[in-house]
Amino acid sequence: MEFAPKWIAWEITRRCNLRCVHCRSSSEMEIKGHPDFSTQEAYRILDDISGYAKPVIVLSGGEPLLRKDVFDIARYGSDKGLRMCLATNGTLVTDEVCKNIKASGIRIVSMSLDGASAEVHDKFRDEEGAFNGTLNAAKLFRENGIEFIINSSFSKRNQEEIPKVYKLAKGLGATAWYMFMIVPTGRGEDIMSELISKEDYEEILDWHFQMEKDEHDMLVRPTCAPHYYRVVLQKSKEEGARFERRTLKFSTGGAKGCLAGQLICLIDVDGNVLPCSYFPKAAGNVREQSFRDIWENSELFKDMRDFSKYEGKCGSCEYINVCGGCRARAYAVHGDYLAEEPFCSYVPLKTSKK
Repeated sequence: MEFAPKWIAWEITRRCNLRCVHCRSSSEMEIKGHPDFSTQEAYRILDDISGYAKPVIVLSGGEPLLRKDVFDIARYGSDKGLRMCLATNGTLVTDEVCKNIKASGIRIVSMSLDGASAEVHDKFRDEEGAFNGTLNAAKLFRENGIEFIINSSFSKRNQEEIPKVYKLAKGLGATAWYMFMIVPTGRGEDIMSELISKEDYEEILDWHFQMEKDEHDMLVRPTCAPHYYRVVLQKSKEEGARFERRTLKFSTGGAKGCLAGQLICLIDVDGNVLPCSYFPKAAGNVREQSFRDIWENSELFKDMRDFSKYEGKCGSCEYINVCGGCRARAYAVHGDYLAEEPFCSYVPLKTSKK
């Protein structure tokens, strides 16, 4: 496997107009100690990255639309040959925002939908009107010819909504629907007891496999659920057929579960480079090092790319190369990012590594 940066989420602000229960960065409207960096600093970082690689760059947050220069940043990255994308909660989208999205070269937009009704979604997002805001954003994107992805995060409180949210995302005209299994980090640590059980997790992944076989109009993909790749291989073998999976042109294209520090990473608002959006330990900082130096020489990234160092069930699992277990979830639960995935019920054929 070639370890090259294919997809970078970039937290361009930690400010947000919502207070979602699972937020990895515990965003607020006013964040003390984590100010937005300047437009010129943004350009410097894009220069640094584009001089080394041409990954997808997702402008994220917080809520990136709170930055007045978000479209200037997007345009600069587009002109550098980077595939610029935007991740928003959808509540601030207007016709004017849509025009700016198209003019800035942003290729695709992702937004959040965590329930099939206002009652469920608004409670999850801790903001009345958030559901209607997302639906309105979808309408505006369709009218303006902007492709969009729906990201949905699930815990025990809304796991029964999964099939209904999938149908709603398809009905809204989404290009893709990503089913996120919550990783307990940031504000999400407060809902540790609400994480979906191992048993239900397995059933949900089985449901997704059956659904995905029959889904031909919209790309669907479980996210932060690396053992789905093990499920795909198991089920395909049982059914005696190879499971053909489509890839979104704006994704990593990596046919593997956990890609943290391998094909993807996050740059936070303070310049820290993290293995993924849910991993709190930094590999380096772009204010102190080049992105290339961090990506190629960080000990943290080297550890995560060396599967022989993985421990417990993950270390002995025959599916290690296609799954890898969620490293962020292992770190959150065990305090060790090389430990076994704590929400996988599969028992490897070989004895677990200690």
